Amino acid sequence: MRLLATFFFFVCALTARSQVGLVGKIAAGSGESLQGATVILKGKSLNRSVLTDNKGIFLFTDLPRGNYTFTVNHSGFDSHVQAASIGGAPPDTIRITLAANSLQLQTVEVVGRSVRKYNSDYSFGATRIAALNKDIPQSIATITKELIADRQAFLLGDAVKLTSGVVPSSNYNQYAIRGISQNEEGQIINGMRTRQYYFLQPLTTNVERVEVIKGPSSATFASVDPGGSINLVTKKPLDVVRREVGINVGSFSTIRGTLDFTGPLNKEKTLLYRLNGAYQEARSYRDYVGNKSFLVSPSLTYLPNKKTAINAEMILSNMNGNLDRGQPIFGAVAGVTSLNSTPISLNLGAPNDFFRSKDFTVMGNIAHRFTNKIGFTAGFMKQTWSEDLQEHRTTNAFGVNMQGQPVNALAAMQFVQRRQFWNVDNLQAYFDFALATGPVQHKLLAGYDGSAWHKTKGGGQNAARGFLLRDGSVANTFVPANAANYQTITIDGVVVPRPNVPHFNLANPTNLNPNSDEYVLNVRSGLPPAMTLNHAVYLQDGVQWKRFTLLLSLRQEWFEDITNYKSNRERSFTQTVLLPRIGLTYAVTPNINVYGTYLKGFQPQSNTVTLMPNTGSFSGTAKSANLFEPLSSDLKEVGVKGSFRKNQLHLSAAAYEINQQNILMNANVPAFPDSLVTRGADRSRGFEVDLAGFLMPNWQINASYSYIDARVVSDSKAELVGARKENTPFNSANLWTRYNFVQGSFLKDMGLGVGVQHSGDKVPWFSRSFLVPAYTLLDLALYYTPGGSNMQLAVNLNNVTNNTYWVGAQNYLRLFPGAPRNVMISATYKF
Repeated sequence: MRLLATFFFFVCALTARSQVGLVGKIAAGSGESLQGATVILKGKSLNRSVLTDNKGIFLFTDLPRGNYTFTVNHSGFDSHVQAASIGGAPPDTIRITLAANSLQLQTVEVVGRSVRKYNSDYSFGATRIAALNKDIPQSIATITKELIADRQAFLLGDAVKLTSGVVPSSNYNQYAIRGISQNEEGQIINGMRTRQYYFLQPLTTNVERVEVIKGPSSATFASVDPGGSINLVTKKPLDVVRREVGINVGSFSTIRGTLDFTGPLNKEKTLLYRLNGAYQEARSYRDYVGNKSFLVSPSLTYLPNKKTAINAEMILSNMNGNLDRGQPIFGAVAGVTSLNSTPISLNLGAPNDFFRSKDFTVMGNIAHRFTNKIGFTAGFMKQTWSEDLQEHRTTNAFGVNMQGQPVNALAAMQFVQRRQFWNVDNLQAYFDFALATGPVQHKLLAGYDGSAWHKTKGGGQNAARGFLLRDGSVANTFVPANAANYQTITIDGVVVPRPNVPHFNLANPTNLNPNSDEYVLNVRSGLPPAMTLNHAVYLQDGVQWKRFTLLLSLRQEWFEDITNYKSNRERSFTQTVLLPRIGLTYAVTPNINVYGTYLKGFQPQSNTVTLMPNTGSFSGTAKSANLFEPLSSDLKEVGVKGSFRKNQLHLSAAAYEINQQNILMNANVPAFPDSLVTRGADRSRGFEVDLAGFLMPNWQINASYSYIDARVVSDSKAELVGARKENTPFNSANLWTRYNFVQGSFLKDMGLGVGVQHSGDKVPWFSRSFLVPAYTLLDLALYYTPGGSNMQLAVNLNNVTNNTYWVGAQNYLRLFPGAPRNVMISATYKF
């Protein structure tokens, strides 16, 4: 406000002459000052324009007295036009609040948004065209870049856990949504499926927002998870100049740097750019775990005219680290073993293990409007992905003595090497039509989707496991009746068959740099090339009549899976399905909608899916995934969505039931770790609520609660019918709020963040002998903007009370502990 007062003083001085001035401030409805807004002033013989500064303030000087019209434009907001009569003293002042414009001409997101808040009003991904979230008959939870930044959520897992119903399954990039665990690998980026292996979590530096679209969305995205889809929306160029650099340091030897530059490349603002980059080196609270991550993502938007928009972007991501296979515990006995019997840092891996992942993605979109009622949109994505793995990990079993009984102090181990290479292609194209039949309005889409997942030649996997025989060969299992044929070794006074890969002794844990040349690689296989093809055509109609909006869609899907692609052992199968979706929304008031929806999902079992433990790998055999029935699902959901405080606070609540059939599970047979079994059916019922937005202009909140009752409905094991589903808490909740102290107070340059996370207990994946305990965490943050400048300093303190907790587990040998108390300090400068 001191700057504004200075402007007032300056303009007052001008009244001594025959000319006057105009000063004002431009803000969003949230109260946020809007930098870079264009203010155009037109008079009888005058036409001037200026940009607002970082306080949202503009100033015109030396204006002749008279009548004017001024127009305010800013990306992401409706234009504001107003008449003004300028003259007299004191000088004229004005404050303008711009309304957010979520439904711009874009039918695909090619221009970024300038709004800075915890909630997003709109989505392109859920219906393929710009739509307000409150008008979409399906639950959508959003984590915006502002919430990601305030939480310092550098990895995807740190972001998605802030939404209702999303539960991490492990320390991998693996989640359960609404009690249904992921069955496909990789996330969706800008509405297109990618191959992002589930071990290492993607960076969020180039992410504008994360959308979790709840329930099966096969009518929109094709072959996606029944619980929900995670859609990463990348940052798009802005038509205003914004540059930001950040440096972060923190616990576990974490050091990172980020940058985000955007703006126009020409005076006409028809060519826009954005450049995001990040680099991180970090260790961990887990032994021998660390990562080096690099990301660069440039993008361009070209707006040749008011009818056409073109966007092109690239993502290059290199991630080098280790697979964290979890914490083992000592002397496991059902019901009595303490999960604290080993430190959460304990890791069975070796110091020379590694996991290297490279992802290179190029995307392009074009949107063109032939008329105000007819448009065309097309998008293409090309992705290459590769991995290089070497690791020591458990076989999910304890070692055995010569009688075949488990020795609970010994974790049975295996050594695995793997390389594989992938190409992924996506194509989307659709026409949209705005039609009317009498009083009924229609938003009609007709389109085509195509995707191809190609596992290329050159991949392979080697493994060493099992027990050494006296003749030097290896047996996968130990048979007590043939004990005389096995080599033996004595460990802590117990004679055991000698393992191919030495056991990890939980009673005397020692990680050495092992020499893998000493192992017998008894499992060697090339990863045969494979191809998965999806083709689909669809129709969607958004019908609006009075207060009712009806969303109808039909999608015809053709699926083909090919094993040993283009070889003399090629095998393939095809499947087709017709997928309906129907949703009805009723506007109770202009700000409150109620809705109901029904839709179906479809996921064929594929040779290009290797995610464990939900689905299996056919890569080592010539067998076809057609041996197993496709995963099918359906969703029934009712809910309410509302906006309050002049559209600044958004609330959504939903009750739902999801059913899925033909779930592939790992059979959990230690001697055959890739073997599969089919579960008949699961059912998940629940209730969830999300609240996000401004409680006051200087106080934001993001809060969620979820109740999930997920049960096994049908299984080959009768004792599991009616049992809780794995890795799903009944109750979970999240809260994050940031309060900025107001100008004039003693703490006027300070902000405070407070977060609470709660997760109920869970059943592990492979064992029902214990529960993963419930936990509640407290997080705090302090923000400081010196003198109201463009610099922000932040300190985030996570797990303030230093609780010991686990986010999930597979069995006694694979618990996934969360981070102890840790701190992250950041410095961010905008210019």
